[in-house]
Amino acid sequence: MKESAAKKQAVLAEAKQPLKLEEIQKQVEELRGQLASLSNASPENKLSLIVFSGELDKLIASLIIATGAAAMGMDVVMFFTFWGTPMLRDKDKKVGGKNLMGKMFGAMLPKGACEVKLSKMNMAGMGTAMMKSLMKKKNVASVEQMLELAAEMGVRIYICEMSMDLMGFKREEMIDYPNLTFCGVAKFLEEAQNSKVQLFI
Repeated sequence: MKESAAKKQAVLAEAKQPLKLEEIQKQVEELRGQLASLSNASPENKLSLIVFSGELDKLIASLIIATGAAAMGMDVVMFFTFWGTPMLRDKDKKVGGKNLMGKMFGAMLPKGACEVKLSKMNMAGMGTAMMKSLMKKKNVASVEQMLELAAEMGVRIYICEMSMDLMGFKREEMIDYPNLTFCGVAKFLEEAQNSKVQLFI
């Protein structure tokens, strides 16, 4: 007990002693390092958006949000994966060398944004046709026009290579887009981790 009390007194006495210049400088450097790490960890003015769904209404929403964010000066990244991947196929491009599963997926899934359907009230295609007609009458840009606008505004599009591989899609059949990147989830997460806004549609 006496030894413990003596140690406490020694610690208190040491704490009361004035800090040396070297110790102060060391503490200042530590504070600077902490401030630098906090600055690096702060979110960037960026939107990272996962486009998972393959329906017309959700694709329209994704592109409106992406172009709107770009218009506000945000850096925008769109990651197309699974059912969102077929939206980026070019309807005029044909590629060979696919296996049976690849051919089946290619036939069953939409070939490009022009073939996507509404998630609700599709009504065997009637609902989708009505929606497109209504968009035209109301001067709402088509999906193809929105993609062109997104390209002009610098929106970057990433395509999930794993999804492409599973569905048998090839790079050669995708649309021509200036900021198109084929990558995995790690690349998207690298972009998303410092983004101010992350969305999953």
